[in-house]
Order: sequence, then C-alpha cells, then structure tokens
Amino acid sequence: MRFNLSVTRFLLVFLFLFVLAAGARAQNAPELKTLKNARIVTINCIIRVNQIECARNRNVGHDEAALHTPEVMKRFRDAVTAGMPNARITWAFSWLALHDQRPNYVKLREMAVEYHRTLGDEITFIPGGYFAPMYSSREQVNRDIHEALEIIRNMVGDGYCPKCLVGGFLAANNLRYLAEEEGIHVAQGTIWSQYGIDNGDGDGSICYPYYPSKSHVCRAAQGKEDFIDCVNLDGWTCDFLCARRFGFEGGFNSRLGVGPIEAYGQRLKPDDGFKEVMATTAVHFDENLTRNGFGWVTVNWELSLVKSMKTDATPRLTQWLETIRERWPDAQVVTMGEFGETWRREHPTNDGLNYEFVERGTGIAGSDANLEIHWWMNKDFRLASLRDWQKNDEPMIIDFTRYDLPAAEPADPTPNKPTRNWSLVNRINQKHRRPEDKPIPFGNLTEEEKTLVKKYIPLE
Repeated sequence: MRFNLSVTRFLLVFLFLFVLAAGARAQNAPELKTLKNARIVTINCIIRVNQIECARNRNVGHDEAALHTPEVMKRFRDAVTAGMPNARITWAFSWLALHDQRPNYVKLREMAVEYHRTLGDEITFIPGGYFAPMYSSREQVNRDIHEALEIIRNMVGDGYCPKCLVGGFLAANNLRYLAEEEGIHVAQGTIWSQYGIDNGDGDGSICYPYYPSKSHVCRAAQGKEDFIDCVNLDGWTCDFLCARRFGFEGGFNSRLGVGPIEAYGQRLKPDDGFKEVMATTAVHFDENLTRNGFGWVTVNWELSLVKSMKTDATPRLTQWLETIRERWPDAQVVTMGEFGETWRREHPTNDGLNYEFVERGTGIAGSDANLEIHWWMNKDFRLASLRDWQKNDEPMIIDFTRYDLPAAEPADPTPNKPTRNWSLVNRINQKHRRPEDKPIPFGNLTEEEKTLVKKYIPLE
C-alpha cells in the first residue's frame, strides 16, 4: 500500500509538471499550416562574440562579451513577447558563441534552450557572423555548419534539429550541402539589395522565398538540373525606394526599412524611424498581400544592439509588434524555419513564382515621396520600374536582372584575401554603378527581352 501511494504521488507530480510544460507551450499560436492570405513576421536574433568571425581563429571587430549578457537576452525576448505574446523567434549562435565558456555565454545557451522548450523558439547556427562566403572557402563553411549543428543538437537534446540556418550571405554550394547532407531545407542566405554597405555585397536576388540555382545563390533555379532544394530567404525587409541606392549615396541609408540600426540608430528621429518601419511593413501587409497571396516581413537583430545603440530600441520593437497586432490582428510571428518549410510545402519549384510589389515613397530619408517603384520578381527575371507619380511620368526600367542567363559566383576567398562582391548583375542593375545601368523605357527593350517580359507583364 505504501509503495502504491508513493507511485501515485510520483505520477501526480509528473502529471502536474507535464501540464505546466504543456501550458507554457499552449500559449503559442498554432503551427503555421498555410501561407494563403497570411501575414508573417520572422525575427532572427544573432548571438556572437566578434562582429565578423572570418575564421575559427580570426576575427574582425572587438570582443562583444560585455554586450551579451543574460539580462540583455531576457530584455530582448521580453520585448518581443510584450508586443506579440504568441511569437516564436529564431536564435542564431556564431561559432565562437557556441564554444565560449565564459559564464555569460554558457547562460545564454541555456536560456535559448529554455525558450525553445517553453516558447517554441528555434536555435540554429550563423556561420561567420553574416559574411562567411566573403572570407572562408565553401568547404570550410560546410565543415563549420556540420560541426556547429552537431553542437546544437547535443545542446538542445531530445532529437532536436533546426529547420533553418541563418547565414546573412551563403554560397550556393553551402545551401546545396545544407539540403543534401544536413537535411535542412531553409536558409537565410541572401541580403536583398545589399551593395556598397557593411562588409559584403550581394545584390541581384529575389526578396521573397525562392529556390537558388547551383550556379549562383542570387539566381533563381531554372529547372531540375539547376535546382537546390533549400528555400533561400532575405534577412531584412527594406524600403524598396531606399534599397535602390548604393550604400549611403546622397547621405541616405540604402538599408532603411524595419532594421533597428537604420531606423533608430543613425540619423532619423525615433518617431520618423518608427513611421518608416510601419510604412515598410504596410507595403507587404496591405495591397501587395493581394498581389502575392501572402505578406512577409523579416528582420535580423544582433543581440549586441540592445546595449550598444545610443538609445535602447527594444521598446520600439515592442511598439512595432503591438501596432502590427492592432492593425493586422491575423499577423503571426513564427520562426524562419517554420515560415520557409510552409512555403516549401506549397511551392515545390520556382515555376509558379510571380511576385509583384508597388510602393510609393514615404518622404522619410531616401524614400522619395514623389516616386513610385514597381517590382516584378519571378523565375526568369526581376524587373523594377520607377516613375514620378505626382507628374504622371513614364515609368523607366531601373533594374532588369535576368535569371535565364548564365551566372557564376566568385572563387573561394581566404581570410587574408576576402571577396567582397557576390552580386548578380547583368542587363540593368538598380545601383547604377555602370554606364549600362542607365534607366530605359519599356519600349527600349529588345524584341527578345520583350517576349520574355510579356510572360509576366503586359507591355501594351
């Protein structure tokens, strides 16, 4: 009898703990089942030791350990939860952050595991701290991915494997390795429109999900022989009008959009920064949602920004998510892996891709109030036209990047000889760095080009 009573008590305690754990998970929104008419936000938080980890034993930038504390991690996660209680986000650890045995990094790893278990967050790897292909060979990046994923699996336990990798930039070979050898089919592997800013250039891709070509990470796969079964995703949603600029051309930040550094950490007044964040979000959650069947906004936060920015931007993060919840009650914040896998289930190839975006400028910083930009992005090309809508000017083509043409990535770099530019630039590029990038009217396309464009855009 005494034995049975002990067993009963044990079972009751076990059941109580199980219910508590289930209750913690139950507070999250249901798993994303479809992207049909969905409004999706993805938030990745980067945890590193140095700003750029060129190699396992070589870094650019100072040691950021003082910026990476348990208190900072909690502040960031609490800011997300306050704005969107059901949010699930992605934590991406660098190589050094996975190996550092200082107490703060040990605790950060433990906290990430706890957030995974209680909130449904994802834990994954970020090779190089954004710019791995610029500094390391493809083989080395693949080796880093393999060993880092093994550490993460052991760290989390319970048979865990992330659904995505965060990379900033990744080479096509890395995405192919990720899919074929590691069984991961989603990656944040491109930084859309990045050119002339930060530590690497990678303009030329589609800004929404696509399958990359084996020949170039920015090129959409053209067919079965060219196909990499890894959904490639952008890292920061930008204002399209700002993004057409080169670097800081004209004194404006080409990366302005929902990113915290650009909106809150530089020249803008905080309220203007928030207006720009919301306007960029609305581009994807209002009329362009109807054009594309879903809307997606994404941002990479470095955890170091919580303390390193002059003004703490986490209250603005909360405000952004609160405002999204009020304005678009159906919006969800899910992990990048969850978003990418859902898109992959609904799009087995690039054949059905036909993204379209129209945006008028906000009048804030580089987002000219009198201009309207119109983007088309599909398997065959991306094309953008620009016009002064106040004067009703003729639209001019400012970007025509063809994916049906051959493309090749740079050769392997080394930490001593990095390769900065991984862009895909051919017919016309929006950054207008070459004479041939001069905008042209639609009528100046060749007959062969018109035939290609007419598959997606009525030219009459």
